[in-house]
Amino acid sequence: MSQYQFVQYECVGGLVTIRINRPPYNVLDIATMEEMNAALERAGGENDAKLLLVTGAGEKAFSSGVDVLDHTKDKVERMIEVFHAIFKRLLSLPIPTVAAVNGAALGGGCELAIACDMVVAAKGAKIGQPEIKLGVFAPIAAILMPKALPMTKVMELLLGGAAIDAEEAHRLGLVNHVLPKDTFAADTAKFLEQFLSLSKVALIHAKRAVREAATRPFHEALFQVEQLYLKELMATEDAAEGLNSFIEKRKPVWKNR
Repeated sequence: MSQYQFVQYECVGGLVTIRINRPPYNVLDIATMEEMNAALERAGGENDAKLLLVTGAGEKAFSSGVDVLDHTKDKVERMIEVFHAIFKRLLSLPIPTVAAVNGAALGGGCELAIACDMVVAAKGAKIGQPEIKLGVFAPIAAILMPKALPMTKVMELLLGGAAIDAEEAHRLGLVNHVLPKDTFAADTAKFLEQFLSLSKVALIHAKRAVREAATRPFHEALFQVEQLYLKELMATEDAAEGLNSFIEKRKPVWKNR
C-alpha cells in the first residue's frame, strides 16, 4: 500500500482504494484535500483500474467534513479551490466509483459520498449537510442532491441541516445498500466483486452512456448512445470476446481493451 500522510492509496486487482486516514473523524483539512486530489489524479492514470473505492479509516466516520478552521477568511478561497477540485477529478473519472460509508458522512463527507456513482453504508451511519447551522451552505450538495432526490427533500436536508441515518438514505435513493457494521468490509468487498469481474471497457462505456444520456431529450440521447455502442464499444476486443464466449459456452477472458 502506497501512503500519503493523510490518505492511503492502493491499487490491487483492478480496484483503486482511496482511504481518508485521519481517524476518528477523518476531517478534510486543506492538506488532506490536496492529497485527495493527488490520489485521484493518480487513480486516473492507473491502466489496470476498473473501479475506485473511496472510504474512511476507522469506524466512527467516513468523513465528518471540511475543517471549520479552513473556512476563515484567510483560508476559505484556497479551501474551496482544493475541495471543489476533488469533485472535478472524481466526476471526470471514466471508471465507476463507489463510496463505502463506514461511519458518519457529514458536510463535505456527505458531498464526497454522493458524488460517487454508487454508495454502500454501514447500518446506523449518519448522513447529512449541517453547514446551514454554521451560517453557510453546501455548494456541491446544492448541485448534486437535486439530481437524486425530490426538491422538497433537498430543501429539507440543506435548509434544515439535520442528519438522516443510512436506512433513510437508502429509502430516499442516496444509498444503494445498507450493510451490517460488523461485516461491513467483507460485504463491501462482495458488492465490489460484481464489477471487478467484468470488462473494464464495457464498464467505462456503460457509465459514459448513462452520464451522456442523462441530461438529453430521448431522441438526442438515443442517437448519442447508438453511436457510442456501434462505433466505439463494438470496436473493442472485449465486446467480441463477450459475445464469442457466450456462443462458445465458456467464461470470457477479458483483455480490458
